[in-house]
Amino acid sequence: MSAPEPATPRRFFVETWGCQMNELDSQRFAGQLMQQGLLPTRHPREADVILLNSCSVRDKAEQKVFSRLGQYRLLKAERPDLLLGLCGCVAEQVGRRALRRVPELDFVLGTARVGELAAVIARRRRGERPVATGFSDPRHYEIDAISRDGTYKGMVTLIEGCDKHCTFCIVPRTRGPERSRPLREVVREVRHLVDYGFREIELLGQTVNHWREPGGTQDFADLLDAVARIEGVERLRFVTSYPRDFTSRMVARFARHANLCPYLHLPVQSGSDRVLRLMGRGYTAASYRDLVAELRAARPDIALSTDLIVGFPGETEEDFRATVELVREIRFGSFFAFKYSPRPGTAAPRLPDPVDDETADRRLQELFQIQEPIQLELNGRLVASEQDVLVTGWGREPGTQHGRTRCHRVVHFAAGDTPTRPGDTTRVRVEKALPHSLIARRLDAPPQASAQ
Repeated sequence: MSAPEPATPRRFFVETWGCQMNELDSQRFAGQLMQQGLLPTRHPREADVILLNSCSVRDKAEQKVFSRLGQYRLLKAERPDLLLGLCGCVAEQVGRRALRRVPELDFVLGTARVGELAAVIARRRRGERPVATGFSDPRHYEIDAISRDGTYKGMVTLIEGCDKHCTFCIVPRTRGPERSRPLREVVREVRHLVDYGFREIELLGQTVNHWREPGGTQDFADLLDAVARIEGVERLRFVTSYPRDFTSRMVARFARHANLCPYLHLPVQSGSDRVLRLMGRGYTAASYRDLVAELRAARPDIALSTDLIVGFPGETEEDFRATVELVREIRFGSFFAFKYSPRPGTAAPRLPDPVDDETADRRLQELFQIQEPIQLELNGRLVASEQDVLVTGWGREPGTQHGRTRCHRVVHFAAGDTPTRPGDTTRVRVEKALPHSLIARRLDAPPQASAQ
C-alpha cells in the first residue's frame, strides 16, 4: 500500500499600503496566520488567504485598494474557498459598506482589531461575514505572534492613534484616540528584538514623541533614555514626530546617546502661518525653525526629512512662496510632498477657496525642482567619506547590494565575492552622489581572487 501524498500546505498573501504602522500590522497578521499553520507566499494565486492592509491618508491610496479588490474578485470566482479580507485604515473607515461594495469580500478587520484575526477567520468559516472595527480596550498585542519579515529593522509601536485632529487628516478616525503602551512593555519588546538579532530598532507612532507613561509622569525623553541604554541596540530611530510635542529634554537626547541615529522625520506641512492655522497644526513656521536650530545645535550631523502639502484650501501664491522659502532655508535631506487630498469626516473640505488641480500640480512640481539640487548638494558633502552601512538587501543591478547610513541615506555598492548579509553592517567609502542615493565602494570586502 503506497504512502498517502503529503498535504499541500495552506498559504497566505498580505499586501500592504501606507506607513510603518501598517507594515508592522502586516507582520502581526503574518505571525497569527503562521501560528495557524499557514505559510507565506509571494504569489496571490497560490494563496488560500489574501489580506489587503490598506491606507486611507490620501484618496488615491483608497482607490488603489478597491481596484485591487476588483482584481482579487476574479481569483475568488475561480476558487470559492479563498478567503479575502480587507484590513487597515480603509477597513476602519468604510466598515460594513465594503461588504456591500465587494460581495466576494469575506471579512473586514479594522486597525485596532489586528490581534483578532484568528477569531475573525473562525467566524467566517462558521458562515458569518464579520466586520471587526472600532477601538476596543484593552487591545490584543502579543509580541511573540509577529512575523518579523525584515532582517535588519525591528519595529516597535509606542503609541497608537492620534488626538490632534488636524483639519486635513483622517488618522484620528482610522486609528482612534491616542493610547500609549507602558514603558515596561516597550522595553521588553525591544529586548526581545535584540535577542532575536535585530541591530536597528524603530519606534513607531502617529505622534511618537507624544508618548506618555499611562498613569505616570515619564515622557518620550525618559523612554528614549531607557531604550537607548539597552545592550545590543546599535541604531535607534523613531517616527513620526509632531513638532509641537518636542521638548528641550527630547532634543538633548540626540546629543546624549550615540546610538540614536542622526536622522529625524519632522513634518511641517506648510511654511505659511496662515495655512498652518487652517490646518490646525498648533505651531508657527518660526517655532518650527527654532526647533530645527535647536536640533542642529544638539546634533550638527542630523539629517532632516519632512512632509509638505500643497494646494490646501485657501492656500494663496503668497502662502506657497512661504513654503518655498522654508524649504530653501531648512535644506531638508529629503521630503515627501503631496497635493491636498480631501478625506471624509475631516474639516478641511468645508474650507472656502479650494485650489484648482492645475495650480496644485504646478506648485508640487516646483517644490520637487527646488528640492532635487538641495539633496544632490547635501549628498555630495558625503563623497570621499567613510560610512557604516546597514545592509537592507540586493540591488537591481546584478552583484550589487544596498543599505542605509546612520543618517538614513540609501547607499548602493558592489557586493564582491562575499556579500554582506542583510542586517549586517559594512564599511564603505562614498564615491558618487545622486539626488536620492549614494554610490560607494566596500572597504571591508576581502580581495577578489585573481584569475588562474
